[in-house]
Amino acid sequence: MSFLDLDERLIQIAEKASLVYSPLVDIKTFPDWVDLTLVEGAVSNMEDWEKIRNVRQHTHTLVSLGDCAITGNVPSMRNQFSANAVLERSYHENIELYPQIPRDMVPHLLARVRPVHEVVKVDVFIPGCPPPADAIFFALSELLEGRTPDLSAYTRFGS
Repeated sequence: MSFLDLDERLIQIAEKASLVYSPLVDIKTFPDWVDLTLVEGAVSNMEDWEKIRNVRQHTHTLVSLGDCAITGNVPSMRNQFSANAVLERSYHENIELYPQIPRDMVPHLLARVRPVHEVVKVDVFIPGCPPPADAIFFALSELLEGRTPDLSAYTRFGS
């Protein structure tokens, strides 16, 4: 939502960049090579693990967007419990009709949730929960001009 809060500034970004992959577009496989990728969210399961490793292999500059990607934040609250305990609580203890753990549709949970940089190299971090639109715009503008953004004036964790 913070990205969409760029409002008319999205046009400025679109003049310099093309959206080639997103969960919101029809393309289902990550392209062979991209210059810049924004990643939000923590690495919680094997599907996330495989996807972020693939993204890193095909990306020049990888950006962790938001506190969940940078620290694990809310998703990592489950780290104090085993993956099995989380599944039991979610699919047995809180279900009255047909309690069962789905094995085909739910990706295998990792033993602990990890921030993106613990799995792959991250080039730029944009903190915030959520990151402010001004910080996103500044970072993207700098990156699209070939500069590394100094976000110290735009962000702080938990803002």
